[in-house]
Amino acid sequence: MMRRGKINPREANRMMQRMGMQVQQLDDVTKVIMETPTKRIVIDNPEVATVTVQGQTVYQVGGGTMREEGVGGGSDDDVKLVASQAGVSGEEATKALRQSGGDLAQAIILLKQKRNP
Repeated sequence: MMRRGKINPREANRMMQRMGMQVQQLDDVTKVIMETPTKRIVIDNPEVATVTVQGQTVYQVGGGTMREEGVGGGSDDDVKLVASQAGVSGEEATKALRQSGGDLAQAIILLKQKRNP
């Protein structure tokens, strides 16, 4: 008969080792960022573990605080930085960040080239 409820982490590790899985907890991870063509998912203070099975490593991310950002638009801090460095408005900085795929340096270069052809 199976017990219901919490699994003892030590028992879980033993079971995984018997199945040929190696699990290692990654300590001190402060942020995980996953990017797609349309958005960026940021997870702050996550719990991250690597699971290795038959030579393939899988990263397991759990917990933490998740937020989604539009790719290329950049965070408010990114927009402010690009705008101040290139001497343009926030709207222009946002457009340049979208064009550059979120690359701050590239966005600044694009804006400076437009101002000084």
